[in-house]
Amino acid sequence: MPDFAQHHVEVGVFIALFFGVAILGFAAAKWRRPASFNDLDSWGLGNRSFGPYVSWFLLGGDLYTAYTFVALPTLVYGVGALGFYAVPFAVVAYPLGYVALTRLWSVAHVHGLVTPADFVRARFGSRGLALLVAVCGIAASMPYIALQLVGVEAVLATLGVPGKWPLLVAFTVLAVFTYHSGLRAPALISFVKDILLGYVVLAVLLTVAMNFNGWAGVFRAADLHYNATPSKADGLILPASGQLGYVTLALGSALAIFLYPHAITGVLAAKNRETVRRTIAAMPIYTAMLGVVALLGFVAIAWDIKPVGGDRNTVLPALLHGLLPEWLAGFAFAAIGVGALVPASVMSIATANLFARNIYREYLRPNASLAAELRVSKIASLLVKLGAVGVILLLNPQFSVDLQLIGGVVILQTLPAVGLGLYTSWFHRRALVIGLLTGLVVGVVMLYQIPQLAANGKVVRPHFGGSSWSLANIGIHNGQSIYVGLIALAVNLVVCLALTPILRNLRHRDGVDITWSHDYEADEGDPSVRRMAELVDGGPMTPVRYEQAVPRHGRPTGRASTEDYRVRR
Repeated sequence: MPDFAQHHVEVGVFIALFFGVAILGFAAAKWRRPASFNDLDSWGLGNRSFGPYVSWFLLGGDLYTAYTFVALPTLVYGVGALGFYAVPFAVVAYPLGYVALTRLWSVAHVHGLVTPADFVRARFGSRGLALLVAVCGIAASMPYIALQLVGVEAVLATLGVPGKWPLLVAFTVLAVFTYHSGLRAPALISFVKDILLGYVVLAVLLTVAMNFNGWAGVFRAADLHYNATPSKADGLILPASGQLGYVTLALGSALAIFLYPHAITGVLAAKNRETVRRTIAAMPIYTAMLGVVALLGFVAIAWDIKPVGGDRNTVLPALLHGLLPEWLAGFAFAAIGVGALVPASVMSIATANLFARNIYREYLRPNASLAAELRVSKIASLLVKLGAVGVILLLNPQFSVDLQLIGGVVILQTLPAVGLGLYTSWFHRRALVIGLLTGLVVGVVMLYQIPQLAANGKVVRPHFGGSSWSLANIGIHNGQSIYVGLIALAVNLVVCLALTPILRNLRHRDGVDITWSHDYEADEGDPSVRRMAELVDGGPMTPVRYEQAVPRHGRPTGRASTEDYRVRR
């Protein structure tokens, strides 16, 4: 184990930057603070007022987490080319999100929606479906928050910091400034995180170029390493047997990423549709940076880095310690630490909003005031972080990885209701409920059948050992596997498509869709938009209400046109 005394420069830089960022998080409460700060819009969505630059940094810090930057080089270090799946999945995700998320922004602003479950409630008129979407979002986010602790823990292990108490201190600080400042805190901190990370990536690129005979030497060393391992699944080039699993994993991850509540929260905080478009169009800059960070797995092989204490999550911190000057390594460690604060903060806010809006207010206290709803959300955000710390302190960190693996499959099952719901309300609400539950059951059963294998092919753990389901389970022995989430989603969609006409023929009542086609195109300045940019710094907020709810597939009645169906309170 490393000696803490040998890392005093790195530790000093890490602590100074970490607590400097914490102070910034507290100060964020006064940044563009509106006259009223007593509802979820102001605390949990920054009053929906963030422009392109703030939104870009916030969404980048939200999606490209500390665990991502630690785990991806670790995966490449262990298996080679397969670890790069995260790069093409991001390339696929942004074109999909570019159109869909602008529609979500518009309908959410027209109706004052805060969570994806709010949208499902408005679109399909189903409390039960909204509850399911909320529970799926919470279940998928909880282990994701815990995984941010894994990134911080890897840094502390490399620095030789003894005990678990620093983790508790770090996330206590996170909990307090998130409670105090809401979404403004991670939005402001994300600027610091990305500047630090960009500087470190540039330094690593230059350092590698001047060592190992450049990148050619790095690839040569990695190739020799993989050729010497007993595994047939690793290597600089993806083996034929891994191609189906690689493609389906990338596609499934691309479909799932913007279904996570924290990603949707980052999008809904933008001030207009153009901000959403510009933010997503510029997100591939992060993907390019992620690709460079993934290459550090090969650099770790060339540098002959050994994991600290056998924990492979320490590969990247150990490499940065050996590769960079001490003061710059301290910057890098701080970037990872701060990179945990931003997504963990947004995830806890998004999860707490789901509980406050779609469980507490919907089922426990329907007449709760906006202030009471906000108070519950703040308390829930503290409890979520406490649960994440408990997972790390009391359980093996690998358990968090397993839970997050299941979480990805879980959140993907909300695609028909949330993703496709942005384009059509054709699906019957009960078909969506049954399809979602069926997809969850299929996904978990298939994950249970996947063993974890060592490099020599021996079974380490018989269940929940990965997300790629071998085709050998159905008698196809070609070495190929497929991502579980896509199979479960396919079953989900088939059930929805088959049951919808059956339920309508049986005259099971549809829900009430209170959204209109114009809602999905509304922009800043439209009289129907609930939160207008000119009011974000204070002023009257008049929520939209409807004179009459219209059943789906029905016609508006008692109106001259569909354009004057809204009135103000």
